[in-house]
Amino acid sequence: MKHYIRQKKAEETGLYYMSSNNYLEQKKNTHLYFRIGENKYAVNSDNVLEIMKLPALDYPQKLPNNIIGLLKYNNFVINVIDIRFFLNIEVPPYSIHNELLIIKTDEVIFGIVTDKVLGILPFDAAQVDAIPFVDNKMVIESLYKFNQETIFIINIYAIENLLKQHDAGREVDILSLFPQDDESKSIMTKRTLDIASKSSLKLASGELHAKNKYISFNLDNDSYCIELSYVKEVLKDTSITHVPGTPDFIEGIMNLRGDYITVLNLKKFLSLNTNYNKDKNPVIIVKCNELKLALLIDRINELFEFQEDNIGEQSESYFSNEFIYNETLYTVLNVDRITSDKKIIITDM
Repeated sequence: MKHYIRQKKAEETGLYYMSSNNYLEQKKNTHLYFRIGENKYAVNSDNVLEIMKLPALDYPQKLPNNIIGLLKYNNFVINVIDIRFFLNIEVPPYSIHNELLIIKTDEVIFGIVTDKVLGILPFDAAQVDAIPFVDNKMVIESLYKFNQETIFIINIYAIENLLKQHDAGREVDILSLFPQDDESKSIMTKRTLDIASKSSLKLASGELHAKNKYISFNLDNDSYCIELSYVKEVLKDTSITHVPGTPDFIEGIMNLRGDYITVLNLKKFLSLNTNYNKDKNPVIIVKCNELKLALLIDRINELFEFQEDNIGEQSESYFSNEFIYNETLYTVLNVDRITSDKKIIITDM
């Protein structure tokens, strides 16, 4: 089901911003958070179509300076921005390591350049604070408190309206921000060609539908993924407490803000190679069948979308199906089957 966000109009600026009541509506949703410079920002996961490494961009001479380039994406030519231009923050040179978020609203698609995507956040309305500064452009909607960190929630609808206004922004030589060496140019150009070769997204009734989103990860050298609808949170590392008398595939339990969650060692559970550094590996928090479970993995990769008609037949095993995306074979984890398996439940503590 498509997620809609109500909007209010600010009489003085003509911009749109999300009503604070929407945070109550969105508290069950997740947010994707990322780093830009010294700060961390987040957007609603429902509005993220794809994450990719920064490709080469087209830059016609007449672009306003808050747009760093244009990208052909699924038969659309989309604007790519750096929010630092809206916030009057110095913009350092880009590199092949920058990452690009493809964002959709009800009307447009655009890209946001980031330094690094960090993971997925749960959304708790109680952790939202008003911004302690004046943001005339309303690009920052609010502050979010997470693990003693402050994360800026981005108002993508304000950005949408700023793009419509074609604000010239401050004078910056945009082209000088991009790598000039031949190797970097070659890498970024190849990324652009790869994006152009991808199949088009489907449009229906004038609206863009982003179905079948997955978050991918590695166990050893093999690639797996989970439907994003099951994912509540991704943590880069966590402290795990061993529980005596449990099966060897139960790594232990973790305390997530007062909520004790069973940590499943996926490699042992799936009878794979079992080399882990349990205090350093990331975990994916999933919820299904009224059970919240932490899955211990080797490495988080990316968030992507894959069309349903390209996915194979469903299975009742721990792996629901397989598909190939960007020349990589992904095995889809059957979260429903795993969380309904009675042998993973710790009943005595």
